[in-house]
Amino acid sequence: MRKFAKALFWTLTVAVLLPMAAAAQPEAGGGDSSWGYALGAGIAIGFAGLGCGIGQGLTAGNTTAGIARNPGAAGAMFTNYILGMVLIESIAIYGLVIGFLLQAKIG
Repeated sequence: MRKFAKALFWTLTVAVLLPMAAAAQPEAGGGDSSWGYALGAGIAIGFAGLGCGIGQGLTAGNTTAGIARNPGAAGAMFTNYILGMVLIESIAIYGLVIGFLLQAKIG
């Protein structure tokens, strides 16, 4: 199973990186292709959302488990939980900003 996961990872990596590299090359007419920027914007927003969703799920689950084990420390845990969620969400906003910047390169 480990070999299959590694092969799948490299296949998807090559399948994503090759079109992006081809999009970075100028076209024969001298202009740059805009679909590479659109692809990059979608990938930036997608990976930012995926990573932040996983991070928020882990944070919420671990905080809930910690409060269930020690209800007396719920106040301190909740404060750290909110701070962690804010930091995780800022990463998603950075991904959104990168996506907007890449979309602005198209127009």
